[in-house]
Amino acid sequence: MDTRSLDRLGDEIAELSAHLDAATARLLDLIREFDARGGWNTGFRSCAAWLSWRVGLAPGAAREHVRVAHALGTLPRLAQALARGELSYAKVRALTRVATPETEERLLAVGRAGTAEHVERIVRGWRRVDRQAEARESARQHASRALHVYPDADGTVILRGRLTPDVGALLMQALAAARETLYQQDRAKEPEGDPPTMVQQQADALALLAETALHHGIDPGAPGERYQVVVHVDADVLADADQPGQSVLEDGARVPAGTSQRLACDASRVVMRHAPDGQVVEVGARTRTIPPALRRALHHRDRGCRFPGCGIRFGQGHHIRHWAQGGPTTLSNLALLCRRHHRAVHEEGYQLDRQSNGELRFRRPDGRPLPEVPPPRQVRGDPVKILRAQHDAEGLVLNARTTTPGWLGERLNVGWAIDVLHPLAR
Repeated sequence: MDTRSLDRLGDEIAELSAHLDAATARLLDLIREFDARGGWNTGFRSCAAWLSWRVGLAPGAAREHVRVAHALGTLPRLAQALARGELSYAKVRALTRVATPETEERLLAVGRAGTAEHVERIVRGWRRVDRQAEARESARQHASRALHVYPDADGTVILRGRLTPDVGALLMQALAAARETLYQQDRAKEPEGDPPTMVQQQADALALLAETALHHGIDPGAPGERYQVVVHVDADVLADADQPGQSVLEDGARVPAGTSQRLACDASRVVMRHAPDGQVVEVGARTRTIPPALRRALHHRDRGCRFPGCGIRFGQGHHIRHWAQGGPTTLSNLALLCRRHHRAVHEEGYQLDRQSNGELRFRRPDGRPLPEVPPPRQVRGDPVKILRAQHDAEGLVLNARTTTPGWLGERLNVGWAIDVLHPLAR
């Protein structure tokens, strides 16, 4: 065995790894800036989704890159160590799960002293202490729960209490539901009356909660009807967003014609005919735009949102040529889009058509094509030489020892390390 040539090969691997870690630091800086400036907001739901589409990262890896990029924005020492090739990306990724500006320096020492396995074990122990501290705080909150109810001198009753966060959220939701139910009823009875103040409404809602608890049940209406969104839109507006006419919600609030077109793409519809004076002359039966059998076929064919780089499993049926413009409700004229991208096509200027070969073609608002898979970038020359030359120009001195930890082979005592390092450890 030629041990010297193997040592040289090992040194080359270690040195190139340091170059890659330094380049990764630059990559994360670019990702953080790109995300902050919203560069991914061209139809994609997140920076991670754009990364997955543009550079081929797995979704989980893309989310981790974005998370680590943002974390390093507040951890300059760790960011600098990665940029100098002193810490590997694996170590930095683990440390950013627990590091804060206050603990960054001591965790950086952990990264420099130990291997990636040591760092992972320290981080697991650190998070366990964090969870224990969190559990102690939760127990303290639970023990401090209280509700004081006592009469005042004038006969009114005073309430004062403290609830745990989850019970408090439950109470606030219940008060909101009771307040809405109570004042919907009052508005129907006395539409011209002055509404009580918010604190008065809260008091009345609490009374309703107590009363209905004794009589079993607040009834805000059937959920299926309660959560419907009703839009009134003229046929001309539905066919052409530039035409004059109404496009309003049930309460009279105006919405853009594109919104009405999107909602009408895949929803029940009722056709009403009006006389010239506005009176309703005829009301048709409610019909589904996309029948259940066709919807099943659409989901089976598309398997998720068809917008490039998306693929969310659950979506809405989109008429490529809107039915109000004469487009048929057929499988060839339908595409599955998630809620986000359905809005992008109808209201943000993105365009979608089906080509003669059956493939979908998406275009950005400026008309440029948005391909299913981005074209690969060509790298001219030897990428290793390019990377080394770039780092030499930046004054980075990287060699086979740059990322070598200070570990001397001793056994890692995780418990002792956490006791020394973690500010909350006892």
